[in-house]
Amino acid sequence: MAGEILFISDLHLSPEQPETGRLFLRFLREQGKGIESLYILGDLFEVWLGDDAILPAYQPFLEALRDLGERGVSLHVMRGNRDFLMGESFASLTGATLLEDPTVVSLGGIPTLLMHGDLLCTDDVAYQEFRAMVHDPAWQRALLGKSMEERLNMARQLREESRSATRGKSAEIMDVNQETVEQFLREFGASQLIHGHTHRPAEHRFTLDGHPVTRFVLPEWSSRRGGGALRLRQGELRFESYANPRVSPGR
Repeated sequence: MAGEILFISDLHLSPEQPETGRLFLRFLREQGKGIESLYILGDLFEVWLGDDAILPAYQPFLEALRDLGERGVSLHVMRGNRDFLMGESFASLTGATLLEDPTVVSLGGIPTLLMHGDLLCTDDVAYQEFRAMVHDPAWQRALLGKSMEERLNMARQLREESRSATRGKSAEIMDVNQETVEQFLREFGASQLIHGHTHRPAEHRFTLDGHPVTRFVLPEWSSRRGGGALRLRQGELRFESYANPRVSPGR
């Protein structure tokens, strides 16, 4: 991976957040020039009802991602906790390679673990039980057997239940568990970790088994705060932010 690489996550694109969608399209046009690869580490969409039930509002994003690949950019997409039903048809439509969670890549010779991040939040036992349920193949088959309207209703219900549950949890419970982070790094032999999900962008440096390691947390995107990415340039990873020109700083 000699060229520049961008990592993003947690855009939560939806018809209800058009400003974020416009910012993302602008990002692809401007930041997609000259890079080698783009990695999207989960929650590209607020909801994905299945490859056979794509919302019309998502078409511009699919086309822009496809155009990115036609310009020579390698696109890699990991499913998140909001768009876990993305499948091979999505990959075909966009030209993306779907990534398993977790996945290890080499960045400048450094083994780097890529994750969405929700698997690291093991203190949130109720969420981990929910995650296991929605990732069960039988549960997914049953959902995909329903009509688009039924899936939309179920998605709204699950989202509202999630918001209600989140309001009752402490910030610490919803953050990553350090022991779990270390377990994954050891298991995959990585000295870097890049993930999203927690919406707490930061660079955490610590020592694991006598060796320095770094955990990069990607920012979420929103119409008010804009977006952000982690860029690999000349072997160094650095955060970048992208303001939404339609939103004034004072808002």
